[in-house]
Amino acid sequence: MSPSSEAPVILSVEPSCALPGGEVRLHGRGLLTDLSRPAQVCFGEAVATVVFGSPTQLTVLVPESAAGKSISVSTPLGSSKTGFTLATLLSENLHPVANPAVDKESNVYVTFSGSRGQSVPTSLFRIDDGSELHPIAAEIMNPTGLALDGVGNLYISSRQDGAVYRLSTSGELTTYAEGMGVATGIAFDVHGNLYVGDRSGTIFKIAPDRQIFVYATLEPSLAAYHLAFSPNGNLYVTGPTASSNDCVYEIDQKGAVTPFFSHLGRPQGLAFDRDGNLYVAASWSGRRGIMRITPDRQPSITRSSWSPPRPPTSFPGPQRASCSLRSCRRCRFCFAFESEGHPDPEQSEGEGPQRRSHLRYRPKFSTGASAFRGWS
Repeated sequence: MSPSSEAPVILSVEPSCALPGGEVRLHGRGLLTDLSRPAQVCFGEAVATVVFGSPTQLTVLVPESAAGKSISVSTPLGSSKTGFTLATLLSENLHPVANPAVDKESNVYVTFSGSRGQSVPTSLFRIDDGSELHPIAAEIMNPTGLALDGVGNLYISSRQDGAVYRLSTSGELTTYAEGMGVATGIAFDVHGNLYVGDRSGTIFKIAPDRQIFVYATLEPSLAAYHLAFSPNGNLYVTGPTASSNDCVYEIDQKGAVTPFFSHLGRPQGLAFDRDGNLYVAASWSGRRGIMRITPDRQPSITRSSWSPPRPPTSFPGPQRASCSLRSCRRCRFCFAFESEGHPDPEQSEGEGPQRRSHLRYRPKFSTGASAFRGWS
């Protein structure tokens, strides 16, 4: 395709939100006018790297120094600008393994889980609506899954001892249930039943009277099960395996398991919006970020995260590193995923070096019984 002779016009940006290092595609007209002088794309004042260009499409990487609320394209024939949302840093030095939890006051609860069997000084934190990080005095080794019940009690699974703990609103910590295997993701249904994912292959159901049932069985996960309930009451589960073709599973209210969506790479954190769209952190069709899957199973990438062309100095390498929490200020919900779209949380199992984990966005959906605020 030959270069264009018209001024650039941005018609759309896909996705509309991204993290530093994420991949973004601009669609329009006149985006490439001279092969010897490629278009300049800026996020605020920061210049992006163009990895693909044509008169109708540019693919760029969001620079680490990106700022502002717009993206622009400049060529010798003119420029064009449109709005764009960047994630902003909320907190770092964390190690989440499964979804965080958010209460009605917009406090975000998150873990520093550590390697399996590792005792850390503080393993549970609360991030308030002003982005201040507060340690929580709760001696739990390897806290993993988090969920809130209807009155605000926080439930925490431990993949070390297979127990689920309850932290009351007054700060009292008690053991809620035991014998959950390698307990990872947890979620409540609307009836107050708590579901616990044992990554060795079982989804447990704990009734309000604490009777425990085997609800469903799945293929074992190398990392963790991640759980979320849809508005229709069905449970959805991801559990990364050694396969490059992982699934999101749907479990109906009778415990029957069916694949809901496949062809995903390392799918992890899950959340639903009010319209029943499922959001999952995964790689798909060569791209990595947060996917939206509609109820009729139509996929798209809605938030872009780490992408393969990033320089090696920015890649989550084999050294032990921490996690950061970022917020899309236009969105207001919480979502957890690891290694910027290349999840590997159970490297923290002691089976290898711990990779960098990320808790990045703050759009507010409902996962289990947690209360989220919706779009703002």
